[in-house]
Amino acid sequence: MLLSININNYTLVESLEIEFSAGTTAITGETGAGKSLVLDALGMALGDRADTGTIRHGKDRAEITATFDIKGLEEANSWLDAHDFSVDEQCILRRIYTTEGRSRGYINGQSCTMQQLQQLGEMLTDIHSQHEHQSLLRRETHRKLLDDYASASDLAAQVAADYRQWHAADKKLRSLMERSDELIARKDLLSFQVNELQQLDLQPESLNKLETEQQTLANAEQILQESQSVLAICDQNEGFNVRDGLNRALSTLAGLKHKPEALSNAEELLQSGLIQIEEATREIESHVDRFEADPQRLQQVEEQLAVIFQLARKHRVNADQLAETLTELEAELQSLQDGGESIDALQQQLTKLASAYEASAQKLSAVRQQAAQTMAAEINQQLQKLSMEGAELLVQLKSVSEGEFRASGLEEVEFVIATNPGQPHKPLAKIASGGELSRVSLAIQVVAAGHSKIPTLVFDEVDVGIGGSTADIVGQLLKTLGDRGQVISVTHQPQVAAHAHHHYRASKVIEANNAESLMVALDRQQRVDELARMLGGAQVTDQTLSHASELLSLASN
Repeated sequence: MLLSININNYTLVESLEIEFSAGTTAITGETGAGKSLVLDALGMALGDRADTGTIRHGKDRAEITATFDIKGLEEANSWLDAHDFSVDEQCILRRIYTTEGRSRGYINGQSCTMQQLQQLGEMLTDIHSQHEHQSLLRRETHRKLLDDYASASDLAAQVAADYRQWHAADKKLRSLMERSDELIARKDLLSFQVNELQQLDLQPESLNKLETEQQTLANAEQILQESQSVLAICDQNEGFNVRDGLNRALSTLAGLKHKPEALSNAEELLQSGLIQIEEATREIESHVDRFEADPQRLQQVEEQLAVIFQLARKHRVNADQLAETLTELEAELQSLQDGGESIDALQQQLTKLASAYEASAQKLSAVRQQAAQTMAAEINQQLQKLSMEGAELLVQLKSVSEGEFRASGLEEVEFVIATNPGQPHKPLAKIASGGELSRVSLAIQVVAAGHSKIPTLVFDEVDVGIGGSTADIVGQLLKTLGDRGQVISVTHQPQVAAHAHHHYRASKVIEANNAESLMVALDRQQRVDELARMLGGAQVTDQTLSHASELLSLASN
């Protein structure tokens, strides 16, 4: 329940605090006095778009605070807790915005976004405006009103969520199916390329080994010739060879007596060199014995290298990168093969998601079907009270095509009406009379508000175009709603204002070059005076005052 609104530097207000009580509160005032001031300010506190033009002239910022009693409001308390805001019996929404365009919001003293103000505000206040009949011309508004009436908003949200999951899976499956021919061709190409590279059996260092072997085989004759020459130098020449020379040098040094240390060191080095020469000679002899020219093997190696370099050019990589290329192609091929399995899995998933959607949507349809009849009956009762005898409104449910899924469910919801007996039911947009549309709109809003869990209901001049006995009925309806909760009604009808439990008068005071909007709570005599002004206009007579007093007395009974 709204407890108070504190307004600072907003339009023609420097500082104003208004306290509200349970029941129905009427706000009236002269033309241009700013009857909707409190509602506009409340909208700012609830996160409406800030208009810097509403900041009081000469001030650099406006500030609006709305205080709510949220005891027993489980949804609001749960929301506050889930978003890490402090939870108390009272909830304070505060909005500050500046002439420079900066805007800040606070919930219980903690900084918040405008979206958070709006989300929480929707749980605390439901505002019905005189222009709401325009939204009633749209089918989506009808669907929302029916779901709210049936307490099926959560179920409708579940249907929408199930639809989104199904739609995402369906879109993904369609995309995969459309690409199936392309994917099959790609998979065949990859299979061929992978098989082609696997046949090479490329291992680490394979290319280096093949290139080394090719060079050795290609130069076999020269290698053998040079090996024989080295053997001759080291060991086989008859006139002189390295081994014989070292032996003679060692023999000479061995025959010396009293050798200096340098010669002893030289003798050790020559002995080591002789050992190295003998080992080298044995290595060369072993190589020569084993090595032979193999033209056939050379051809095989060169052919294998040719294939490797050809595939490297084909894949536009270096020859030593083919092993890495093979790994990449194998991974892509595996993903495509898994993709075939994904299509099957996705088809199964889609079937399950479709079943889940149909189950929740059919449940919602059953709830809507039942609620549509009772809602229409309640609205028609209100229409009779609003002097629309013979009018009949139907909440029409039209099933969508079989197999068609929609986020809104399996049917279209539309309010249709026949304003006179015997006439066919037509959409609300076909109602010719603006006054009739206003009364239909009010009847729908009263029924919707009567089933709302929101503690504060606001009606902003919803009685426009209505007068006389019908206006009296409107006042009675709003008073009944106020008996069950809190109703704030901005009205220009005295018959409506007379039925309120509380009455505020908005006025504008001009002093010198300064204008100020005021909002004053009225006692009984002041209410009589205000109702008389509303009844009689500029001149209030004793007869008008008497009529106003009688109007208030009758409404109080």
